[in-house]
Amino acid sequence: MGRTVIVLAIILIAGCLSAAIAVVTEEDNTLRSVIGIDLGTSSNRVGVYMNGHVEIIPSDEGNRTMPSWVAFTGSETLIGEAAKNQAAVNAQRTVFDVKRLIGREFEDKEIQRIMKLVPYKIVNKGGKPYIQVEIEDEETKAFSPEEISAIVVTKMKKTAEAFLGKIITDAVVPVPTYFNDNQRQATKDACLLAGLNAVRIIDKPMAVAYAYGLHEYGLHEAAPEKNILIFDVVGDGTFDVSILEIGYGVFMYRATTHLGVEDLNQRILEYLIKNKHGKDVSVDLVKLRIEAERANRAFSSQHQVRVDDLSEPLIFEEVYNSLLMGLVNKAMEDAGLEKHQIDDIILVGGSSNIPKVQLLLRDYFNGKVEPKKSVNPDEAVAIGAAVAGDLLMKPQHSAMC
Repeated sequence: MGRTVIVLAIILIAGCLSAAIAVVTEEDNTLRSVIGIDLGTSSNRVGVYMNGHVEIIPSDEGNRTMPSWVAFTGSETLIGEAAKNQAAVNAQRTVFDVKRLIGREFEDKEIQRIMKLVPYKIVNKGGKPYIQVEIEDEETKAFSPEEISAIVVTKMKKTAEAFLGKIITDAVVPVPTYFNDNQRQATKDACLLAGLNAVRIIDKPMAVAYAYGLHEYGLHEAAPEKNILIFDVVGDGTFDVSILEIGYGVFMYRATTHLGVEDLNQRILEYLIKNKHGKDVSVDLVKLRIEAERANRAFSSQHQVRVDDLSEPLIFEEVYNSLLMGLVNKAMEDAGLEKHQIDDIILVGGSSNIPKVQLLLRDYFNGKVEPKKSVNPDEAVAIGAAVAGDLLMKPQHSAMC
C-alpha cells in the first residue's frame, strides 16, 4: 500500500478508545467488562482483562478458539465446532469465510473469485453479496455477511457472559489494517446486531502492540526509537506484515502490506483443484478446504506434505519462500529500512509457530533478530483487544477525547 505513514500518539489512542463508550464511573467500573474479540476468517477468540491479566474464555467445548462456521440443518442453527464437524454432509447450508465477504460489493473481483470456491450460494441483493441457504425444507433465506457474522459474535458474547456471570455490552474488535471504511463499519454493524451496544474497531497491529505492552514503552518520551516487524500468518491462510516505529511517545506505521487474494490456503486450494485433472470437485470443496487448512497447520520442517487420500504433493517450502518472504521484503522496501534496522520481530497467528517459517525469518535477517513469541501467537490479537478493552474502563481516560 506504499509508504503510508500514520502517526498515532499512545496517550491519545488510550483516551480516544473510550469515546466509543459512555463515561464510566468508579462504581460502574466494578460492574462492567469490555471483551476483546478476535473475529477471524476461520476461527475466533474472546478475552477479557481481569485480576491483572487477560483470560481467554473457552468455548462450550472447552477450547480456547471457536471456528467461524455457521450451519443450518432445517431444525437448528449450528455454530462453531458443531457446524464445522457436519460440513461434509451439509455443504451447501454450511457457511464459512464470511469475513472475506463483509463490507464488499457484489461485483467486487474478490467476491466473484470466492463464489467459485465455496459450496454455498452467494447472490446479488441490492448490489451486495448475500449468502442464500435453505434454512428449512424448500424455504430459503438470504443472509448478509453481517448477519452471519452476528450469529458468531452472539455465540461468543453469550459464552463470555456465562463465564463472567454478567451481561456484556462493550467490545474491542481488531481488524486488518487493509480493511477499508466499509469493511470496518460492516464489522461494527455485525457486532451491534449481536447485541453489543458499544464497539471500538482497532487495527490488528495495534492490538498486538497492546498484547506485548508496547503502549507502556511508548509512553516514555525518552525511550529510544525501535522498529518492530509484526509477522502475522494464520492457519486460514491470511498473511500480513506491518512495521511499526515506536518511540518518543508515539507509534508510527512505517509499512503495512498483505497477501490479499493470494493467501496461502487459497493458493493451496487452487493447486488441489487444478491438479484434479479437470474433475468436477464442487462437491469436495469443503473437504478440500478443511484438508488444505489441516495441511497448512501440520506443516513443519518437511519439504512436502500429502493431504490425506488426495495424494497431491504440496511443495510448501516454495509457497512460503515465494509468498511470505516476498511480502516481508516488500514491507522492508516500503518502510525504507535495512535489515539491521529491525529491532524486534513479533510472531502472530498459529502458522507463525511453524519451525520452517521461523527459520526463513531468521535467515532473512541473517540470524541477528530472534522472533518473539512470549505471548501465544494464536491469542495475541484477542489478548491485545482485551487489554485495550481494560483501558476503556479506566475513568481517567474518559475526558481525553
